[in-house]
Amino acid sequence: MKKLFFLFHILMVVSSPSFAQKVNFEWFNTSLTIEDRIEALIEAMTIEEKVSQLTDHSVAIPRLDIPEYNWWNECLHGVARNGRATVFPQAIGLAATFDTELIEEVASAISDEARAKYNIAVKNDNRSRYAGLTFWTPNVNIFRDPRWGRGQETYGEDPYLTSQIGIAFVKGLQGNHPKYLKTAACAKHYAVHSGPEALRHEFDAIVTPRDLHETYLPAFEALVREANVEIVMGAYNRVLGEPACGSPFLLQEILREKWGFKGHVVSDCGAISDFHLFHHVTNTPEESAALAINSGVDLNCGSTYPHLVKAVKQGLVTEETIDQRLKTLLRTRFKLGLFDPSEDNPYNAISEDVLCSDKHSALALEAAQKSLVLLTNKNKVLPLSPEIRNLYVTGPHANNSDVLLGNYYGMSNRLVNILEGITSAVSAGTTINYKPGCLPYRKNVNPIDWATQEAQAADAIIAVLGISGAIEGEEGESIASESKGDRLSPYLPDNQLEFLKKLRKNNDKPIVVLLTGGSPMIIPEVVELADAILWAWYPGQEGGSAIADIIFGKVSPSGRLPLTFLASEDQLPPYEDYSMKNRTYKYMNYNPLFPFGYGLNYTKFDIKNVELSAVNIKKGMDISLTCEVSNIGDMKGEEVVQMYLEQPGAGETAPFKKLVGFKRVTLEVGEKSQIDIVISSKSMMQFDEKGKGLIKKGEYKLYIGNCSPTNCDLDISKPLEVTYKVK
Repeated sequence: MKKLFFLFHILMVVSSPSFAQKVNFEWFNTSLTIEDRIEALIEAMTIEEKVSQLTDHSVAIPRLDIPEYNWWNECLHGVARNGRATVFPQAIGLAATFDTELIEEVASAISDEARAKYNIAVKNDNRSRYAGLTFWTPNVNIFRDPRWGRGQETYGEDPYLTSQIGIAFVKGLQGNHPKYLKTAACAKHYAVHSGPEALRHEFDAIVTPRDLHETYLPAFEALVREANVEIVMGAYNRVLGEPACGSPFLLQEILREKWGFKGHVVSDCGAISDFHLFHHVTNTPEESAALAINSGVDLNCGSTYPHLVKAVKQGLVTEETIDQRLKTLLRTRFKLGLFDPSEDNPYNAISEDVLCSDKHSALALEAAQKSLVLLTNKNKVLPLSPEIRNLYVTGPHANNSDVLLGNYYGMSNRLVNILEGITSAVSAGTTINYKPGCLPYRKNVNPIDWATQEAQAADAIIAVLGISGAIEGEEGESIASESKGDRLSPYLPDNQLEFLKKLRKNNDKPIVVLLTGGSPMIIPEVVELADAILWAWYPGQEGGSAIADIIFGKVSPSGRLPLTFLASEDQLPPYEDYSMKNRTYKYMNYNPLFPFGYGLNYTKFDIKNVELSAVNIKKGMDISLTCEVSNIGDMKGEEVVQMYLEQPGAGETAPFKKLVGFKRVTLEVGEKSQIDIVISSKSMMQFDEKGKGLIKKGEYKLYIGNCSPTNCDLDISKPLEVTYKVK
């Protein structure tokens, strides 16, 4: 009877186009369950129509009244590639805030703008790429090596920090409605993916079971189990011999069976064609499509899945498997409300007033302020007085708005670059001069040097140096990169260092260096030459204002490094080696230039009165820690209290130390606050050589301070230590 019902309606739609809007297809009947509606829709489709819905551009099916939908959308730090939107700090800068509440608020603002733009797009019948609601964000790969150009898209080198920031971002994107998703978020790139960019289509990431479960998988698991992320994107590379998008081990055994993932899996764009073109694990597009869909990839970003029609005829895949993958995909569209009356979904009422609103701009400013990391401040040269008599601003990025953006960015009508921010912040009586001084990445052609001459007359010099998305980023995007977006020598460009040396020569005036970039640099010479160094990341549309607020003391700096700055290139293992030995603060056996979690303030904080809920616990039990934080300086500020755990077997069967908790707190002068942190039993787990998790008996030591425990030569307060035992 159902077949006759559908045939009747199909004939009516074909004979009368206007009838398509009136017919009562079951998939539009909101009194039915979503599963029944999906089943009805799939039953009505031909095999060709089913396959047409399995690529990033799902075409319209007029006879079934199904509009086209484009699954490819981006919002790494604001709605990207889709016109006007608020631009927040790049992802690595968001991680530097160590502020999960702020990150959820930022992501919620982004998803508000996304819904507003989608609502407008539907009214205008714009169903093109980047105008949809399925966002391939966040990137929770581990930034294991500073040479990776896409590290800027991540939340740094630590799995715990990445997990916590990622959970907050996903929650903000997806909303908290009991029925509808505001947008659908995506955990990418699953898994073991962090360069080299030049080899990503053919590379095989070989990793030990311990490193896999200790470093590369935890953030993905957290987003699946704790944030209910709707989408997971498979990576380009192979993992242990299998393409990440064709790995039953990753996609079925771990993701679906072990973690219970219920959403859909999408391939990275073109990753499935890589099977036969570069990985050579298949011979034809039909075989590649079959391997991917049989392994668990629901959606193909690319053009390989159309070959599934032939693959079915060749016996490589069953139509039942295609139905199952399509069912998973359609469930996401139903959860977004795309098959329901517009008035049923409250998110459809979000208007364009939210786009680049004053509220969102203020949030972008707050995020930028909290992301900036003060690395050095000799003799407390910062903050400068806004009444300074003569200020000289120089450097190739001072007047360059590109360094606000990073990659995967939107277009804001409220960009404030660094020169503009500084100029707006100083007194009207301040003499302020500017010259770029040097080119970004090569020597000046003209040998005449007026820039360093004019610097001699200033009371202070602000040199804006560093890199931009032109030299670090994704494979084909970084047009000034000789290594497809990677930075194989992670230093400040030579010509910029020479320019800084010229500024310093015979000049005892304070030199404040602002460094832009999304990856750590090896900068011991800059540390010697500069009086203060402020790391700016790619700070978003309000970057110039935020930087000025820090430089002139309106706000105390409070960003913390979500990664380690090395002291020497000799500390770098081979780039292609995915072993975690000597990588990141957790496994390093040498002293860095600047450690993970590090950052200076203008004020001073004191941490004391640390107490544990117990000193002896059983395996599987959590433990609570409290401490008191006081602002004993002379300026309002924010501290990031960090907890690091040393486990039995540290340095051998476990990391030397690892982050297990953090809390940002805002305190007025003289104010104090109690911090409460729960150290979960899962944080006490370590993994054996087979990747099996276990909690060892013995003594556990907690370090409580304002950066990772280190022996490097910096003015860092010694962390407090407490111990407990697991029986």
